[in-house]
Amino acid sequence: MHMKSFKILTLLLGFSIIFAACKEDEEPAPNDNSNNTTDEVPAVYKKIYGASEIYLDGDFVVIKTQGIPDHKSPYYKNTQWSDRYEAYNGTNSQFHLNPNRITETNSTYRIPLNPVEVTSGNQSTSLGPMGISLNGVAFFNQYAGPNNQPLTDEINSFDQYNGHPQQAGVYHYHLEPTWLTASKGKNALLGFLLDGFPVYGPEEGGILVQESELDDFHGHKHATADYPDGIYHYHVTATDPYINGDGFKGTPGTITR
Repeated sequence: MHMKSFKILTLLLGFSIIFAACKEDEEPAPNDNSNNTTDEVPAVYKKIYGASEIYLDGDFVVIKTQGIPDHKSPYYKNTQWSDRYEAYNGTNSQFHLNPNRITETNSTYRIPLNPVEVTSGNQSTSLGPMGISLNGVAFFNQYAGPNNQPLTDEINSFDQYNGHPQQAGVYHYHLEPTWLTASKGKNALLGFLLDGFPVYGPEEGGILVQESELDDFHGHKHATADYPDGIYHYHVTATDPYINGDGFKGTPGTITR
């Protein structure tokens, strides 16, 4: 082979190697999943600012929380969070402090990512957490104890933000969480029940929602700011059953502590 031909061949081979290397650099790395959103938690669940962790597990949204309210309360008295203590300053002249105090409760909620309305055999809510609010505090149902005991007397132990702790120290709301409606708005998303359907405040479009507008489960279906395509949702109201009526509209997930 002539020396001149050899040099030309060498140059062509060099250009081929450089071109191939550049082309490889333009292609995404095999493990680059920056465009893969299958594991991305929908933005609406990220509004649960009181969660310590939120992630997807199959068809469920997993929400972990310590259940500590981010507002002050007389139930912080003589706890490790005594700096959050605030004497009762609400409007209930019958208020009395119950003997319980707020404690940290690590809870894991698993709620359906895509809730489905149940047409028959709906499951009743039980005593204890039936949902989670935006600040990580649990929602309880409209009963004070077994056999559907009403909240008639227990309601007088609710602090100025409509919450109180039960015997194990789990702070919760049976009624409108006024800390949230004051900061987020009366028509805002307040949280989710275990069946995955959202809970909204007592107003829609600046008008109080009437019980007559809600079904037996204390909700109805239409578009909301968070769900422009429409979704079934619950509303808190000032009268019994307050948050939820005859049970879950959908199939509930679970909560473990």
